[in-house]
Order: sequence, then C-alpha cells, then structure tokens
Amino acid sequence: MSWLVMALLSAAFASLVAILGKIGMSEVDSNLATAIRAVVMAGASVIFVAFTGSLGQIKTVDFKALLFILFSGLAGAASWMFYFGALRLAPASKVAPIDRLSVVFTLILAALFLKEKISFGIVAGCVLIVAGSILIARA
Repeated sequence: MSWLVMALLSAAFASLVAILGKIGMSEVDSNLATAIRAVVMAGASVIFVAFTGSLGQIKTVDFKALLFILFSGLAGAASWMFYFGALRLAPASKVAPIDRLSVVFTLILAALFLKEKISFGIVAGCVLIVAGSILIARA
C-alpha cells in the first residue's frame, strides 16, 4: 500500500472521529469519552501489532526512540482531550477544519526541527489552509 493511499485512509478515518465522537458524547463528559476512546485505540493497536507479527520487536526499541514515542503519546493525548472538548462546545464542521491547522504547525515544526525543505508550494498551501480554516470558522 502506498503512502498516499494510507494518508487518504487516515484522513477518512479521522473524519469519522469527529462525526462518531460528536454523536457518542452527546451525553458523556468529553474527557471521559476521550479516555474510553484511548483505551479502545490502545487495545486495537496492540491487536494490530500482534497480528502483523511486530509485537516481539518491542525489546529492540532503544531509550531515545522510546522517549520520543512516549512524548508523542502525551502530545496525542492532549490533542484528543482538546479536540473532544472543542467538539463538546462546537459543531464538528467547525472543529475539524481548525484541528487541521495541525498541518501548518507540522510543516513549520518539520522545517525547524527536522530540517525539511519549505518550498513556495508548501507556503502557498499553508496560506490556503489557514484561509480556509478562517472562512469555515466564521461561517
């Protein structure tokens, strides 16, 4: 499977997070809903990794990699808490586009910390994402 197909599937499933989450937490505290979601995701992830035969590789993960993966998990947990909190307060059609500003933040951070190249096309795309997010938030 190509990276593009995987990225498109990621986007499709991410859209379901907003819709299903908004429906599911209509009478549930957003933090509790996030915790339930995290438990389900953890279980599904372990099953997937076990199914693919990668679970035994956990012993080979060095400390630095583990540390950054743990920090990534903490950042993801914070993102989910704020995302579900925002869904509690606003329509999914407004929250999701603002959340996608993460693309802009990622491109900036990737340039700063990973030394990834920033081209005119990337800058133009970021400007369009920001403009689109503003337009949707105001609608």
